[in-house]
This record gives sequence, structure tokens and C-alpha cells, in this order.
Amino acid sequence: MRILVTGGGGFVGSHVAEAYRNAGHHVAVVDVLSGGRRNNTPPGVMFYRMDIRRPELAEVFREERPELVSHHAAEASVRASIANPVADADTNVLGTLRVLELAVRYRVSQVVFSSTAGALYGEPQRLPVSEDHPILPTAPYGFHKYLGEQYLQYYRRMHGLNTTILRYGNVYGPRQDPQTEAGVIAIFAAAMLAGRRPTIFGDGTQVRDFVYVGDVADANLRVVGRRIDEPVHVATGVGTSVNDLARALRGLTGAADLPEHGPAVPGEVHTIVLSPERAARLLDWRPRLPLEEGLRRTVEWFRQHGSPRATSA
Repeated sequence: MRILVTGGGGFVGSHVAEAYRNAGHHVAVVDVLSGGRRNNTPPGVMFYRMDIRRPELAEVFREERPELVSHHAAEASVRASIANPVADADTNVLGTLRVLELAVRYRVSQVVFSSTAGALYGEPQRLPVSEDHPILPTAPYGFHKYLGEQYLQYYRRMHGLNTTILRYGNVYGPRQDPQTEAGVIAIFAAAMLAGRRPTIFGDGTQVRDFVYVGDVADANLRVVGRRIDEPVHVATGVGTSVNDLARALRGLTGAADLPEHGPAVPGEVHTIVLSPERAARLLDWRPRLPLEEGLRRTVEWFRQHGSPRATSA
């Protein structure tokens, strides 16, 4: 199958592109590499440096003629969306709309959309959170991702496009940019290995559902060619506090000090744990890598590759 991965030079997208390539698919990547990001496009995959908001994106569709588009290009920072919601909407709403328009024009069979779960539900009414929980975003990022989901459903109804919505937990692993939102593991690992003391915003009792990027790539592989009308969580159902995470990473990196604490960030959810039951039922997907082993692999990657990025989360 011919597959186009938007955002495929970045963290999650490059792992997804690699999984597609390893499964024998013909894969191409579109990525603007904003902010001087490292290009993680896998070897043997065609790379186009392109902003999905530009009309020239049509040239990539015309050249590649993808049968499936895996849409991972996004502005992924909750904090940036709070500071500049218009810019966030430009990428996460209008950019997604452009991809869908081109998918219809060039007769793409399936569009897979990387949505969010951690920023979608607000402070949850019950744990673990199912996909049917009320949508109550506390930041523009979550709201705009939900608008992207609604556009996918509209194109399914009006154009017959096979659309798949995957709602990710807090994805972590090798290649993660420490400046991306929910990148606390990358931020802490890079800082601790460099001998810096990172910052926890808030008291550190915040709880997140951390899912390894290799497991996320596996979920993307399992949806190829299938019709799944319901949004699906890609998460573990296990919560971990930021304080516990910091202690684990301190042990793995040998850092002398725990992070210092700064003021909490307005608009961030305190506790979110996600049910993976629908993914198990529909995709026969379950998270395979325990957090302890995932942290070890992530720290080892940063130990070998380093990072030029931020020191706080």
C-alpha cells in the first residue's frame, strides 16, 4: 500500500512511518521540521519538506498518490495553544481540513488521525476514562483536536472517506523532542543526563497515562485497511505521577538531584488515566512495553544521541 505520513519526520510520526515501511508498504513523509527539529524520517522513505497549510501540498499528493494518509502533523503544545490559540487552530484545524480535502480530491482510501486523549476530557468524572466520556477541553489544543475529529466524521458521512481516529495518551520514547507538550520524560532525561536540574510545574502529584511510542506505532499498523467508526484510545490504563516519574529517571540517569518545583500551568489537567479496552476489543491491541523498560530505552537513546532542547516540564 502507498502511505503518506504527515509529520513523519517528527517523534511519533517517524516511528509510525518506520512501522509501515517494515511491514512492506511504500511510505513517504511530509514534514516542515519547524523550530530546527531533527529530521527523523526513516531510511528508505521519501521525504518532502512541506508545510501542510501550503497549497503546494497538493503536489505531494499528485506525485505519491497515497492510498492511506496517516495524519500526524500538528502543533502539539498545550501551553503554546493557550498562548496563541489562533496559530494552534491554523495548524490543527485548517491544516487537517486541507489534508482531508486533498484526500478526497486524490481518492485516498483511508485517513488515520492522531488525536489526543490527555487534553480532550478536562478533569475526568471517572477513571479510567472511556472514549464516551464528555468532551471538556481546558486548552485550545484539545478543542482543536476535537474539531479535527469532527471534520473526519463529516468527510466520512459526506464523501464516504474511511476515517480512523486514534486518541493517544502521553506518548514517550526515543527521538522525542523535549520541547513538545507532554514530553516530560524527554525533558527530564535530557536534562538529568546533561547534569541540569529540570523543573516540575506544580507539586508533581499530577498523574498521566504514559504509552511507549513503539506500542503507538503498532496500533497504527493494526488499523490499516480496516473500518473503525469509533475513536480509539491508544493508552495503558495505568497512571503514573510526575514525582514518581522523576524518581525513576533519577535512578536511571544517576542524577544527583530531583527536579525543582515551579508554579502550576493554567489549563493543564491534573489526573488522566485512559481505558484501553476498546483498542483491545476492536484491534486486539494491548500495550506491550512496561514503563520501567520504556524509560530505560528512552534514557539510553538520549545517552547516545543527546538533545539540544529544553530543561523544564
